[in-house]
Amino acid sequence: MSGHTSGVERGLRSAYARCARMQLRHDPTFFWATRRLPPEVRPAVHALYGYVRAADQVVDGPGRAKDPGRRREQLDAWERALEDGRARGGSDDPIVAALVDAAGRHDLPLDELRVYMRSMRVDCGRVRIATRDELDAYMDGSAAAVGRIMAPLLGAPDRAEEVARLGVAFQLTNFIRDVREDWRMDRVYVPGLPEEDLARGEPSADARERVAEEVRRARALFAATDAVPEACDPAVRKGMRMARSVYAGVLDRVERLGFDVVGRRADLPPWEVARAVLRA
Repeated sequence: MSGHTSGVERGLRSAYARCARMQLRHDPTFFWATRRLPPEVRPAVHALYGYVRAADQVVDGPGRAKDPGRRREQLDAWERALEDGRARGGSDDPIVAALVDAAGRHDLPLDELRVYMRSMRVDCGRVRIATRDELDAYMDGSAAAVGRIMAPLLGAPDRAEEVARLGVAFQLTNFIRDVREDWRMDRVYVPGLPEEDLARGEPSADARERVAEEVRRARALFAATDAVPEACDPAVRKGMRMARSVYAGVLDRVERLGFDVVGRRADLPPWEVARAVLRA
């Protein structure tokens, strides 16, 4: 831990360390990216990651409850734990304790996590996103809300909405790329995809056009947030540019596949990832 926590009692240091271990175990790429941030903000990023990862484990973790209603109840309890921690200024739960402390130190807008949890509840059962407005509402919780919390930690507190839109661009690209994988989990995020196409693994012209529409929208979101990396802390600019380049490569691949993400894998092979990184 950095000097940031030198005056904090041992229990709180341990709480931050637990969140850091969670991040390293579940998302080592993000962990090492976090290590590029200034030392005074790293613990806050670990704490935020710990809270949202715990919610994700309720929804999709290997030990998740079988009943969707029970998973929603567990999310409700996790949200209440944070609300209680904020009201008390601390918590017996180490993850909540770390996040409450981080929010006080960095003025984090934790109300955004209510929006985040709303989207997590959607994922507790069968998912069928029917309209673009519905998809936007989902991504406002699952991507934009976290982006707004992260903006002060990235050194861009006045650009929170732009950071949020960049997060939406990343997630929309993930949804385009992962259509087949999400279908296997009984989830459809891209609006209007015919279920008969998904079931047989072959895209109709309508399915291809639906995907093409979202690709165009993802590209527009990336174009609108082109200046975000330069508004952030210099330590993270390179990583953000690399991520943007890799995701642009995913969209390029989807186009080369004729917008067929129903029957073919759209993730980048390693050599294309390397080329995108070099391009950045």
